[in-house]
Amino acid sequence: MTKVLHATELVAGYIPEVNILNGCNLEVSAGEFVGIIGPNGAGKSTFLKAVLGQCKVRSGQIFLNEVEITGRKAHELVAMGVGYVPQTKNVFPSLTVRENLEMGCFLKPSVFSERFEYVVDMFPRLGERASLRAGSLSGGERQMVAMGRALMMKPSILLLDEPSAGLSPALQDEVFVNCRTINQSGVAILMVEQNARRCLQVVHRGYVLDQGRNAYTGSGRDLLADPNVIELYLGTLARATGG
Repeated sequence: MTKVLHATELVAGYIPEVNILNGCNLEVSAGEFVGIIGPNGAGKSTFLKAVLGQCKVRSGQIFLNEVEITGRKAHELVAMGVGYVPQTKNVFPSLTVRENLEMGCFLKPSVFSERFEYVVDMFPRLGERASLRAGSLSGGERQMVAMGRALMMKPSILLLDEPSAGLSPALQDEVFVNCRTINQSGVAILMVEQNARRCLQVVHRGYVLDQGRNAYTGSGRDLLADPNVIELYLGTLARATGG
């Protein structure tokens, strides 16, 4: 399968001489849904920031559709087909849903009408709430707005940083269903997620990072059943539910 995103031997960090990623490797194929899990400080979100040019890559390479993008700026990557939904501050609360979606294609406003129809067809609730301010929506609906905005430039891959963070279990489930809907439309997804068990239930493949390195990788189902992954990363929740 064609590799949409491919990172090799990434070493990266924020402070000189302090590395968060220590030789990380990862790939996402066209149409694939891939998750990254691991303990706090493992480098999960740093990996996304390295892809987006928001932290210093000291060695290694990142490719998008076979084009090297190491060190490229985020706005360049959006134009090249990368969508990104940050964990926090991912909507403009004072703007309406429609205006938030307009911001998603500010680099190419001519596509707004077509992409707006695409997004509200996928998420009809956004069409129903198009004139409401995003700040008045529920947490799950705001996450939907953020995802919709990231889809406005027709990305080949969507990067999601902790999409279920701070949401109730019911809203978390809704977010994961939305992720699957997006993926089934043909968009590859790379998702960093603290809810490790739920992440592995919905993704095709998963990567477990620890101290900035690949600890385990495999299908979501295989990782859920791996005794080492259960003991080290899924914890008592996985054991209590038969993990």
